[in-house]
Amino acid sequence: MHPIMQVKNLEKVYGNRGNITKALNGVSFEVFTGEYVGVMGASGSGKTTLLNCVSTIDRATAGQILIEGSDITQLNSSEVADFRCHKLGFIFQDYNLLDTLTAYENIALALTIAKTDPGKVDGKIKAVAEKLGITEVLAKYPVQMSGGQKQRVASARAIVTDPALILADEPTGALDSKSARALLESFRKMVQDLKSTILMVTHDPFSASYCDRIIFIRDGKLFTELRRGEDDRKGFFDKIIEVMAVLGGGAE
Repeated sequence: MHPIMQVKNLEKVYGNRGNITKALNGVSFEVFTGEYVGVMGASGSGKTTLLNCVSTIDRATAGQILIEGSDITQLNSSEVADFRCHKLGFIFQDYNLLDTLTAYENIALALTIAKTDPGKVDGKIKAVAEKLGITEVLAKYPVQMSGGQKQRVASARAIVTDPALILADEPTGALDSKSARALLESFRKMVQDLKSTILMVTHDPFSASYCDRIIFIRDGKLFTELRRGEDDRKGFFDKIIEVMAVLGGGAE
């Protein structure tokens, strides 16, 4: 199977001569279609910088990021805009929903920006809403929803355009434990039923235990990888805790 994403010798340097910080230092890994990958590390380890480089929010200093074979580090500004619109889905910790739009309209906005055939918009929204269990809130505004419902609406908006890769930045950070569990189970459903590919940055071992594989970063370098394999979620959680203990602190 060909990887959907390849990160090769990625470097990100901040500052100038005399005061240089290497946020990423030769990071390399691959992500395959339908894989749910977590990125973990202590505060300042470089995991958010990695996500920012993959999302084109930040530009890498050196190395390559290949998405479906195309090196996104070489894109110009118009190509970057097109890439974000058609290849990426974003799920943020603070939802980033528009308060003046209903859940339905928030999801539809992504399809409008992607220039989806208007005749297909309603069907796509209702199909993804059913998958994520938010059909009953489609007519509601964000202020009328719980945190968990808002995050699932944000997830629906991220996947409705069928992006190659979904990026999630601490998606459970603002949720209570019940809502977090529901969201993480929705992510598993997205991966299993829709063959979505997710790269999720998290400091939370509980959230990470839902992933297929965890990439651990320390001081800007790849520290180790942990695969779920045949482990159940509890067994994988225990292994994550063990690696975090070796990392030194792990959670922020």
